[in-house]
Amino acid sequence: MKRLVYLSLALLLAGACRQNSITNRKRVVVSGIDASKKPGDDFFMYANGIWYDTARIAASQTGVGAYSFMNYPQRIRLQAILDSVAATNNPAGSIEQKVGDFYASGMDTAAINKRGYEPIRPLLTRIQAVTDVPALLRLVADEQKVGNGSVLGFNVGPDNKRSTVNIAQFSQTGIGLPERDYYVKTDSSTIAIQKAYRNYLARLFELTGTEPAIARKNAAIAYDIEKQLAAAHRTNIERRDVKANYNKLAISDLSAKQPALNWPLLLTTLGVKADSVNVGQPPYYDKLNSMLTAVAIDDWKVYLTAHALTNYANFLSQPFVDASFAYTKILTGQAVKKTRAEEMTQAVDGSLGDALAQLYVKKYFPEDAKKRIAVLVDNLKKAFEARINKLDWMSDSTKAKAKEKLYAFNQKIGYPDKWKDYSAVTVKRDTYFENRLATIKNEYLNRVGKVGMPVDRTEWHTTPPTVTAYNNPPLNEIVFPAGILQSPYFDLYADDALNYGGIGMVIGHEITHSFDDQGAQFDKVGNVTNWWTKADYDKFKAKTQQVIDQYNKFTVLDSVSIKGALTVGENTADIAGVAIAYDAFKLTEQGKDTTKLDGFTPDQRFFISIARIWRVKTRDEFMRMYVNTNPHSPAKWRVNGPLMNFTPFYKAFNVQPGNKMYKPEQERITVW
Repeated sequence: MKRLVYLSLALLLAGACRQNSITNRKRVVVSGIDASKKPGDDFFMYANGIWYDTARIAASQTGVGAYSFMNYPQRIRLQAILDSVAATNNPAGSIEQKVGDFYASGMDTAAINKRGYEPIRPLLTRIQAVTDVPALLRLVADEQKVGNGSVLGFNVGPDNKRSTVNIAQFSQTGIGLPERDYYVKTDSSTIAIQKAYRNYLARLFELTGTEPAIARKNAAIAYDIEKQLAAAHRTNIERRDVKANYNKLAISDLSAKQPALNWPLLLTTLGVKADSVNVGQPPYYDKLNSMLTAVAIDDWKVYLTAHALTNYANFLSQPFVDASFAYTKILTGQAVKKTRAEEMTQAVDGSLGDALAQLYVKKYFPEDAKKRIAVLVDNLKKAFEARINKLDWMSDSTKAKAKEKLYAFNQKIGYPDKWKDYSAVTVKRDTYFENRLATIKNEYLNRVGKVGMPVDRTEWHTTPPTVTAYNNPPLNEIVFPAGILQSPYFDLYADDALNYGGIGMVIGHEITHSFDDQGAQFDKVGNVTNWWTKADYDKFKAKTQQVIDQYNKFTVLDSVSIKGALTVGENTADIAGVAIAYDAFKLTEQGKDTTKLDGFTPDQRFFISIARIWRVKTRDEFMRMYVNTNPHSPAKWRVNGPLMNFTPFYKAFNVQPGNKMYKPEQERITVW
């Protein structure tokens, strides 16, 4: 992995100075092309084949390469920071003290192992003391505050119909397998995962002193309750329906319809003051309401114990951690556990993320980088506006509203202007379990305090070192953390072709999410409202259906195919992201040139860069789960799918009929 590049002030000069002649500066050399493959047959393997055939997935990882798998080398950077601050005597209450002592407490496995499951004994005792449904609900709500979720999926976020105000939100939950279909599918790989999960539950019961036979019985009870709850879940595809998953309901109405749930008691215990909430998936809470009285209290106690053990297993002693990994190994194919240091680095990033991020950006991400990426974002927005203007299927009135939304974006780059406050969190060097709960509780209190309050549009929903990017439709914002602003996405020494094919494609992708099948339902301020003419929206839906139909045909593993309806938003964003980035690239000096570098034209380097940023190799077990649960297409199809729809790619690599990626021009999909 290349180091994060520092951006010189010279690159920030306006106009032509930003478009220096490629020959006057250092550059990234394109290598590793597999010339034995035809680019028009499988461009992903043409550009990445040599790397792919030689890349080795570390035993502790489920994949290797770019995008999310770049977070592994990122964690090595973060680990070095933590090793340093943990070895230093830092002022009490400083961010260095908090992250250093948190990390050190997690690294002290001797102390953790000595405690066994002692930290959760009081909770297990409280569960056993439950005698009725009200007591059960109070326990469930109390545990929600410290991250021990069970039957309540609680969050706080903008009201989709009034995006300036936060609302309490409840969603389906209550299961331990990745999603509902894992409880009913009967293929051999799913059955193996079901068995591994039940064995995991049984092992956790045994580790708390339960006899093996009773432990297996308890695992079956907990699994059966989960299976009943899963039957009321909406599918991942159904959850993409923005309007169907927005149900603002009065507490009085919920109380009348779901009396066993005792909503006033739940909300009071959660600390929520509201007369209405959004229930994303009402059928789940209808089912839960009926099960609260239909399922015996003793069985509910078994279920709550199982969820407490799974939620906290990785906070406890080594036998619990080993039991958790034995299940993970079957689910994802990961061969060996991550090192303790990597796990604790992830834990700090997840628990005190903004504190650790301050140390990261200070070391690796200069302020100038934010300015340079802001220029790229502006260029991509201009390119997208030009594409809107040229659409032949959209009326002028809808085009005007689309452009209003485009230029109303709130763009966040690198790291937040305002860091999260951890002053209320006390971190001690010798109490890892309590440190975890302290950070979770702090996050919960911050979250629940937002109910009914104005939305903070400066807040970030990822940590800055994370290699990711996202679009948040209720806030009409696009976010590019410092973590992704490095090679192969962005590199000071790369020519424009590589940078526009890299981070430019990502920027275009995130812009498009505000205009995909979900994002298009939000207006410029983030409210779900119809800003389209009916005729235009019907045409738009027909185009996204083309995307669904095309991606349904892409096979990933054996007979496993991409779920077009699940991935339609990401695929639409990929297809348009390539086109927008290309248009923006053609505005640059190099984009207007034909001078070859490393034997490739500027256009060819642009498309090679797209393939490089999705250079990923995964274990089959992980990929099987990914296709079932992830709204993104696998890496290969994030390259080949968009490019087979993009005519400039055909011209750049002379793709002809007979090539496997070839599609007649009338069959090439253009949404935006």
